[in-house]
Amino acid sequence: MTAPSSAIPSTDDSEISPFAFLRPELDRVESRIRAQAELFDPAVEPYVGYILNTSGKRIRPALTFLVGGATGEVTDDHHKLAVILELIHVATLVHDDIIDGAEIRRQAPTANAKWGNALSVLLGDCLFSHALMLSTEFDDKEIGRKVAISANEVCSGEIIQTQRRFDLQLTKQDYFEIIEKKTAALFASAMELGARLNGRSEEDCETLRQFGNALGTAYQIYDDCIDLIGEEQEYGKTLRTDLNKGKLTLPILNLLASANEKQREKLHRLLIQKEPLDVGALANIADYVGSIEAAVDTGQDLIDESRECLSVLDESDHKQALLGITEFLETLLEGCRQ
Repeated sequence: MTAPSSAIPSTDDSEISPFAFLRPELDRVESRIRAQAELFDPAVEPYVGYILNTSGKRIRPALTFLVGGATGEVTDDHHKLAVILELIHVATLVHDDIIDGAEIRRQAPTANAKWGNALSVLLGDCLFSHALMLSTEFDDKEIGRKVAISANEVCSGEIIQTQRRFDLQLTKQDYFEIIEKKTAALFASAMELGARLNGRSEEDCETLRQFGNALGTAYQIYDDCIDLIGEEQEYGKTLRTDLNKGKLTLPILNLLASANEKQREKLHRLLIQKEPLDVGALANIADYVGSIEAAVDTGQDLIDESRECLSVLDESDHKQALLGITEFLETLLEGCRQ
């Protein structure tokens, strides 16, 4: 096994994102995220460095900075929180890729594709533990406790989703409970804790947490649609993994709900036999296009709910950028319509 090189291709769409004016803050936090690798044992550092040297969208740090600016000012503690939440997020991606057998993420080989599952599991564990260690450094100890709760929710969501693969009794309520844990929890924490660092009331913090929860849930719905209709070259990661791995996402649950008994039996049989399923196969079973449309509609409703939560904020560029994120995600979702 050879040590990794940290020079890998990366994608960065922050210039076209609604939070482009945060570029100085995002550049600073990017440097801090990558610098975390130096805090690991020298034998581990190059592996962690490879994982962290990928510039993703950094949505969670951006939310942290935007809510910080909208509720007061962006402090060093906001940067620390942004690093912690992103480390937890990256750790979950490492473990996700192992579970899904994904080989590409952000146009680069995944950790498991390069070094195997055993090492990758331990790398994800290292990132989790490092993030939790950093979370103990806030003066407000409740911040560390809430970060730990969010990390627990993310892991619990992944466990429940894995536990219920190929479970044809999965309901839409079950689906939403899973993605609120595995995806929305960190969006919610970025908003709630970013406001808490500026001394906002518990009521305001809870409302902003709800914004993050609704936004994160809508984002996961978008990601679930992309897994079905997207192109790997465009999105820079392995797609078509959800259904083949037995993850019943919202579009598929909609498809099952719209199918007649004979169609449902056929889809059940294909799922249980774990036969490869492509869009063509799905389109021949029931109202596939309508199922995507219905999922998009649900995502749009959640975005509308999220906007209402921003009423607790005074007008500012940061608030407008938060609204811009909802509009940006709304556009992405709309693009999923067939």
